[in-house]
Amino acid sequence: MASSTTTFAFLLLVSVLLHCANGGRTLTALVEEQPLAMTYHKGALLAGNISVNLIFYGKFTASQRAIISDFVASFTQLPAGKAHSVEPSVATWWKTLAKYYATSKQPLPRLGLGKQVVDEACSLGKSLRSADLAKLATRGAPRNAINVVLTAEDVAVEGFCMSRCGTHAASPRSRAGRFAYVWVGNSVEQCPGQCAWPFHQPEYGPQVSPLVAPNGDVGVDGMVINLAGLLAGAATNPFGNGFFQGPKEAPLEAATACPGVYGKGAYPGYAGNLLVDPATGASYNANGPRGRKYLLPALFDPSTSTCSTLV
Repeated sequence: MASSTTTFAFLLLVSVLLHCANGGRTLTALVEEQPLAMTYHKGALLAGNISVNLIFYGKFTASQRAIISDFVASFTQLPAGKAHSVEPSVATWWKTLAKYYATSKQPLPRLGLGKQVVDEACSLGKSLRSADLAKLATRGAPRNAINVVLTAEDVAVEGFCMSRCGTHAASPRSRAGRFAYVWVGNSVEQCPGQCAWPFHQPEYGPQVSPLVAPNGDVGVDGMVINLAGLLAGAATNPFGNGFFQGPKEAPLEAATACPGVYGKGAYPGYAGNLLVDPATGASYNANGPRGRKYLLPALFDPSTSTCSTLV
C-alpha cells in the first residue's frame, strides 16, 4: 500500500531538516546528498478510460461534495468552444504525467467522474482501519476505476495524522477485475496543521500565515491537494511496481517526490509563487470549470528530475 500526502510529507521533511540542522548538518548538504531519480519498475499502469467514483463516508455538505466532484470533473478537457476552464487548468496539470506514460509506451489515462455514493450514517462506525477503507472502496466499480473513499472530519482512520493524510492501493486480483483506490480524510478538526497546509498554520517548521483556501473550506480544499497527489500516484504506481523512487514500502511517487511545492520558488514554509483571486484573496494554481479554482501539488518530471509546477 502506498501511503501518501504531499502536505504531510512536507511537514515531516521540515521537522527532520530542522532536527538535523540542530545536530550540525546544513540544509544545503541534506538537499544535495540524495538527488532524486524516478525509476520505472516495469509494472502495469492505469490506462484507457478510468472512472473516478466517490464514496463520501460521514457527513459532507452538498457544497463540500460539489467542490470535490467538480475537481474530478475538471480532469476532462472539454472541446474548444465549450464552457471549459481557463489556463492553467486541472486538465493541463494531469497531462504533465504524459512523460511517465511515454517512458512506459502507454497512453495517459482519461479520468472521468463516475458515480457518487453517500454513507452519511457511517455504516462501519467512526473509527476505521485500513481493511475498512478497502471494503468501502468496493462500493465503487470493480474495474477500470479509481474508487475514492473520502472520510468526514469526525471520522478517525488508522494512521490518520500520525503518519498519513491519505493513501492509495489496489484491490486483489479477481475474475471481476481489479481497481485502484484512494482514501483521503478531512483533517480540519483532527490535524489541519499537518494535512491542510498551506491553508492552515503548520504544526511544525516556519510559522508563516496560512493562505486563503480557494473554495472557502480549509478541510476540503486540503483534501483536494492530497487527492490530486494520490490520483497521480494511483495512475503511475497503481500496483506497487510502477514509477517510484526509494523503497517499495515507502515510495516517493509523482507528487510525493515534491513535498510542499506548489509554485515556482517554493521552499520549506513557502508554497511558491501562486495566483491570487483579486475578489477573495485566495491562492491557487489551477482552474476548473464554472470558475472553480484549486491548489495542486507539483509533479516530479522524470525527464529533468525537477518538480514541475503550473505557475
